[in-house]
Amino acid sequence: MGSYIIKRCSSEHIQEYGELYAKAFSGEPWNDCWKTEEAVLHVSEILESKQSYGLECLLDGRVVGFILGSTMLFHYGRVFEINDLAVLPDYQRKGIATKLLERCLAEMKERGIKGVNLITANEGMLPEFYGKHGFEREDGVILMGRKME
Repeated sequence: MGSYIIKRCSSEHIQEYGELYAKAFSGEPWNDCWKTEEAVLHVSEILESKQSYGLECLLDGRVVGFILGSTMLFHYGRVFEINDLAVLPDYQRKGIATKLLERCLAEMKERGIKGVNLITANEGMLPEFYGKHGFEREDGVILMGRKME
């Protein structure tokens, strides 16, 4: 097995990102039923945003993980929101997500980003994973949603 290479996401790999996304989010803890073509569209929409940012992790030329998000300007400065952090199931728990997240956070700090936000599962391993990287549950805001039926 070769070594991991982390670099900026490429529009050439959108199909791979979508396939990876569908596989990663179909398992625990999400158990979402993503169709590959919908996942490709999801990833494309993020990458096409003017303020998008993403990193991919390659192993022997194959995309095995990625992190995607975008920045938004607020009155106190620009904030980065992580939309997706995904790793192929066979490569999970090998430090790939940590490498992607740490590199992303370092680059955001270099850019002068004032904060990094994300939405994740409320239970299971993900709050602990993000907690290890300095993320905390927010007291001042809540996630609210409304179904449009």
